[in-house]
Amino acid sequence: MNIHSFHIPVLGLAFSVDTPIKVAHLGIDSVMSIVEDSLLEQVRKFYSEKHGFKFQPITNKVTDARAKRITQYLNLVKKIAEEKFAQFKKSCSLGEAIDYFGMLPDASSLKKQFLKLKEMGNSADLIDYARNHAKMGSIDVNIMTKLDRVNFKGAQPLGKEYNDAHAALRGFAKSELQSSLILSAGLNPSLYSYMASFDDFFPDERGVFRKKIILKVSDYRSALIQGKFLAKKGLWVSEFRIESGLNCGGHAFATDGHLMGPILEEFNQNRAELRQTLFDIYAVALQQGNRPSQIPVPDMKISAQGGVGTADEHTFLHEQYGLDAVGWGSPFLLVPEATCVDRGTRERVRASKEKDLYLSEISPLGVSFNNLRDNTKDLEKEELIRKGKPGSPCIKKYLAFNTEYSKKPLCTASRKYQHIKIKELEENKLPPVQYQREYRKITEKACICTGLSTPFLLENELETGQSGEGVSICPGPNIAYFTELVSLRKMIDHIYGRADIIKRNDRPHMFIKELGLYMDHFKKLMDEYALDASKKVKNRISSFAKNLEAGIAYYQQLDLNLSNEMARGFKKSLKKAQSKLKLLSHQLCLEAV
Repeated sequence: MNIHSFHIPVLGLAFSVDTPIKVAHLGIDSVMSIVEDSLLEQVRKFYSEKHGFKFQPITNKVTDARAKRITQYLNLVKKIAEEKFAQFKKSCSLGEAIDYFGMLPDASSLKKQFLKLKEMGNSADLIDYARNHAKMGSIDVNIMTKLDRVNFKGAQPLGKEYNDAHAALRGFAKSELQSSLILSAGLNPSLYSYMASFDDFFPDERGVFRKKIILKVSDYRSALIQGKFLAKKGLWVSEFRIESGLNCGGHAFATDGHLMGPILEEFNQNRAELRQTLFDIYAVALQQGNRPSQIPVPDMKISAQGGVGTADEHTFLHEQYGLDAVGWGSPFLLVPEATCVDRGTRERVRASKEKDLYLSEISPLGVSFNNLRDNTKDLEKEELIRKGKPGSPCIKKYLAFNTEYSKKPLCTASRKYQHIKIKELEENKLPPVQYQREYRKITEKACICTGLSTPFLLENELETGQSGEGVSICPGPNIAYFTELVSLRKMIDHIYGRADIIKRNDRPHMFIKELGLYMDHFKKLMDEYALDASKKVKNRISSFAKNLEAGIAYYQQLDLNLSNEMARGFKKSLKKAQSKLKLLSHQLCLEAV
């Protein structure tokens, strides 16, 4: 049972790598990335030494090293978090009990009962209540399904089970954690099928799962398709985690113009049907697999994240769409008690304004990536370009997918790939302006494998080695409105409306901010159409425009329970976007929307 109505989503590679160690004993759910096993090994060494545990390194020479590193790290996180929680209950003071329950939402039944006992003035009763009713937060993990690089032994490719995402899945499946695996970035049929190899993802005779599946999705259609695929394997999706396509951190996966509000409405309206549809398929698969099938329909939670920034928005999402939880990501980058960010980068994030946050093409995945202007990894990259040595040493190879020049994949941010690509470009003898444009497309890719991992090493004064000290960071646009470092308690009070840490008075509503981002994206599609006026591109843009118009119409009739001034601003922004959309559509000679 979740005792908080928010969770901390995965934040890059390093930023939330030890978040569960910091917050799980306080009842807060959080998510770690398990992509970067070499980082996890460094973190495991650090915490083993810190807590006096024996550390036995797992070198690259060990068979199945990646999965084993992940398993051992997750077991360590579980051990430390549970020891902290056990210590809290064993030596709980009155002050600690008050702090623990004081952080809970005011509507919490646990908190209400605690406050009733507090009025009676018996300290012993309060401490006993804390010991008996305090709960740990879930220690969840994230796998980005696209990061499923084939691995080699010499020149020979290894079997699929040694692909990066497959090995990470195995590492989690074999761990002692009883928690959830969040799968993001879309359907990976091979990976999803591989999940059925592990009993922990199936229910026991009581219908209890040791390990649950959460799908991060951007729309209802994706949820239905992926949910059905898994259900046919006898795998149940315990939660659909809806993320804004553009108003989020990290990689951005834009929808076809579908906005978050209408998407959440569709989930809310079809929740019971979705659950029953998937269960009908799921029950048959369990029976065919000779697994316990006479079980009640399992719970299916719905949560959302991406751009949430105020208590009013948090409450509205819960009440309007019946959400089970809301994810608060980027704001926690300014909470040193909860996340791992080196001092210099955290200060850059704190001081960032809208102009400093942009959707970039630096990711070697070829997917748009939220970026903070002038981060130290990009500065390092630009310095290498100025020296005539573009590209980075490819140390970790997690994003090595390009097979354009060799059977063994290369990373497009690597020095080797960029050298070949630039040489090829020079041979084309292009006009200077066109050459510079193509050159920039090649060299803008950054080594985010190391850039997103380094903060843990810098923060804890560890050697960075070949990785260097350049840091990449990928906050969502919402971070521009958070301007101070705060304690964990103060951030939670902000989430629940007991404090307000946003000092600016010009922050747009999360729905308006996302709409603006989609309008910008629509303009990019227009630019694409100018270069390729094919019927296919025109149809795509037409569909995008119609979906945006439908989203605007939905917001126009939605009661957000805003103050008069904010409501007027909201409606004004909608009207402005609608007029601009019609103008742009007319310019493209699209069907009227």
